[in-house]
Amino acid sequence: MFWGEPLAETAQRMAAVRAAAAPGRSLAFSVSFRPILGATEAEAWEKAHHYLERITAHRGKAPGSAPAAGSQRLLDLAARQEVFDERLWMAIAAATGAGGNSSALVGTPEQVAASLLRYYDLGITSFLIRGFEPLQDAAAFGRELIPLVREGAARRDGAGRAAD
Repeated sequence: MFWGEPLAETAQRMAAVRAAAAPGRSLAFSVSFRPILGATEAEAWEKAHHYLERITAHRGKAPGSAPAAGSQRLLDLAARQEVFDERLWMAIAAATGAGGNSSALVGTPEQVAASLLRYYDLGITSFLIRGFEPLQDAAAFGRELIPLVREGAARRDGAGRAAD
């Protein structure tokens, strides 16, 4: 189970886990994100910045205690840059001290689905997604995002079987 990190870092961590695993052991990987969807990309980014403003107004400065290793990785990434791989937004992680699932994928449902499918292509087999508005986001994810990810995964799986 990984928190949302850039594709390159995720691939490196997956390789490290595979290398450390007992020979023949079957592994599955999961990653957590907080998708922020909009009807347009501009609307999604506007919503993302609105959430960030609410978080910083509520929390103030990020907590000062020593973070866990996973949290420190997210904070280090956020210090390097705000957006990775077009959609992976690290500002929420920076604002919250990265104390949990705080990496966001920002865009239209189609854009965020495409981003999730890039992780699927790395070998991620499940996603933990949660939003900032629990009821509304769960409905939007079920209606707009999850079907796109399922369709994309099915296409990839079918293409892989056809090539075998």
